[in-house]
Amino acid sequence: MALFSRSSSTTTIAPEAVFNAPTSAVDDVTGDYSIDAAHTRLGFSARHAMVTTVRGAFKDFAGTASLDTTDASKSWVKIAIRTNSIDTGSADRDAHLTSPDFFEAEANPEITFVSTGVERADDTTWLVTGDLTIKGTAKPVTIEFEQTGSARDPFGNLRVGFEGAATINRKEWGLTWNAALETGGVLVSERIKLEFDVSAIRSA
Repeated sequence: MALFSRSSSTTTIAPEAVFNAPTSAVDDVTGDYSIDAAHTRLGFSARHAMVTTVRGAFKDFAGTASLDTTDASKSWVKIAIRTNSIDTGSADRDAHLTSPDFFEAEANPEITFVSTGVERADDTTWLVTGDLTIKGTAKPVTIEFEQTGSARDPFGNLRVGFEGAATINRKEWGLTWNAALETGGVLVSERIKLEFDVSAIRSA
């Protein structure tokens, strides 16, 4: 997937410009889009030692999508993530996550998601089913996205926003490392929550 060859024509704007952009919604958002990585978060959270939640995100990714508001089945999404761009706020933890105990990033440099079906539950809710590939294993995942808005920014770009989440069991992708606790339970939860805050720009 050559998603990391991002078009240089995409306009990068400062966060304050986005916050000052018009908030009125655009009725028809049908079209092809590129994810604006500067205003998008692809995150995750997991329970640690049975008592706290550790949160992180991937910092290097690219994605494209096509939206059809009249026939959602014609819509699609593709995302590619650099595995070694994981960031949990701890260099030691990040190094462990990219090691063979978990993602084995050197041998598996990308995590990908490619949609296999899209449908709309209502005017603002999109259900995107696709293959999530981690460490060479592809498993189907359905992500429920809420369309949070659409507007034209000060540069004339049509932007659309989505928030979504899904919970997966990491063992299904071969991420099985763990350590038992003396008090019972394990160090890292098997259930991982995936979190998406997406801003996308429609292609000219």
